[in-house]
Amino acid sequence: MATAPAPDTAQTLCTLLDMVRTGKATTRPELGAHTGLGRKLVAQRVADLLAHGLLEEAELAPSTGGRSARQLRFRRRAGLVLVAELGYTSIGVGLADLGGELLAHHEEPTDVVAEQPEPLLNRVEELFDGLLADLPHDAPPLWGVGIGVLGPVDAAAGCPIPLSMMAGWGGYPVRKRLAERFDVPVWVDNEVNLMALGEYRGTPGHQADDLAYVKLGSGVGAGLISGGRLSRGARGSAGEIGHVRVVDDPSAVCRCGATGCLNLYAGGSSLAAAASAAAKAGDSPALAARLEAQGRVDARDIAEEARAGDPYCVSLLNRAGKMLGRALAALANITNPSLVLVGGGVAYSGDLLLAAIREEVYRLTFPSAAHDLRIELSPLSDRAGLVGAAFMVTDELLSPARLPRWIDAGSPAGLAEIVHS
Repeated sequence: MATAPAPDTAQTLCTLLDMVRTGKATTRPELGAHTGLGRKLVAQRVADLLAHGLLEEAELAPSTGGRSARQLRFRRRAGLVLVAELGYTSIGVGLADLGGELLAHHEEPTDVVAEQPEPLLNRVEELFDGLLADLPHDAPPLWGVGIGVLGPVDAAAGCPIPLSMMAGWGGYPVRKRLAERFDVPVWVDNEVNLMALGEYRGTPGHQADDLAYVKLGSGVGAGLISGGRLSRGARGSAGEIGHVRVVDDPSAVCRCGATGCLNLYAGGSSLAAAASAAAKAGDSPALAARLEAQGRVDARDIAEEARAGDPYCVSLLNRAGKMLGRALAALANITNPSLVLVGGGVAYSGDLLLAAIREEVYRLTFPSAAHDLRIELSPLSDRAGLVGAAFMVTDELLSPARLPRWIDAGSPAGLAEIVHS
C-alpha cells in the first residue's frame, strides 16, 4: 500500500508533479535534466506519484536516436472540482477536472451587487447540486471547490473584505459555508484574479510570466500575474484599477466616493447610462432603435453599433479606450507586464477599443516598459474565471504545504481543514 511521503520529500514530489502537469517535462530523463536530481531519486519519486495515483504511464516519447523513454501523464480525471464566479450581473458555475478543463458549466443573469450572500449562495449550491446529480455513478470524487467573488478577498480567511457597495458581504464566511456543505477544501478569491489565473494557466500559447488581465464589465478590474504567480497585494486589493483617477473633475463622483475614477468612463454601467441618455436625446439613431426594441441598451449594444460604424458609439468607445490607456500606462510603468489581456462585455468592440488603448498606452508608458508589450483580447473570454478557479484549487491541493496532509487518504474529500495549513 502507498504511504504518505515524509515532509522532506514533499517539495520534490510537488516539483516533479508540477513539471508533468504543465508539460515542462514528461519523461524521467527530462525531469532529471530540468531539476538536476539524480536518476535514482527521480525514479523513486515518480514511483511514489504513480503509486498514489497522481501520475500514470503514457506512450513512448519520440526517439532521439537511442531508446525511447516512457512518457508520464498527470491523472487529471482522478478528481473533480466545483467552480463558481460571481460577477456584477451574472453568476457562473462549472465542474472541472484537475487539469482545468470545464466538463460542464452554466451561467445565468443575477444582480449580484444587490443580492445578500445567503440567497445568492443558496442558488450557487443548488446549481452545484445539479452538476453533481448529472454525474455518472462511477465518476471520480469531488476534490474541492473554488469560487471567485466581487471585490478584495481575505484569501487566508476565505471571505470578502468589507466594501460599501457590497453590503452584507464583508466578512461573510464563504469558505466555511461551502466547506460544510460539500465536505471538501474550499478556496475563495477575487473573480478578476481568477480570470488572470485562468488565462495564464489555461492558454499556454498566450502564456507570459508577467501578465495583466483587465476585465471590462460593469466596472473595470485587473488581475496580475507576476513572475508566474498571482499577485494579490497585502490586503487582496491589487488590481483595483477601476478606481484609478484618470480625470481631474470634482463633479464626476464614483460610487466609491472618489472623483474621476476610470469606472466612470470605461465601466459598462457608465457606458450604458451614457448610451441610454444619447438614445433618448437622439444623438444616436442606432441606439434609439435598440432602446425602443429592447427597453434598454448595454455595453454590448454599444460595441456592436460601434463595429457597424455608429459615430456616437465609436466616439464613446474611443474615449473609453483612451481612459483605459491612461490607467494601463500607469500599471505598465509600475508592474512591467509583457502581456495585457482585455476581456469582458465592453471588449466585444474588438480592434476599435484595442487601437485606442494601445495608442494611449504606448504614448504614455516608459520606453523600457513598453518594449515588446503586447495588448490583446482575452482568448478564454467568459470561461476564464471558472478555469482559473479550477487551477486555484488544484494548485493549492498539490502544493508542498498540503499534499502530505491528504495523499495517504487517496483524495482530499472530507478533509476541508487542510486549507488552514
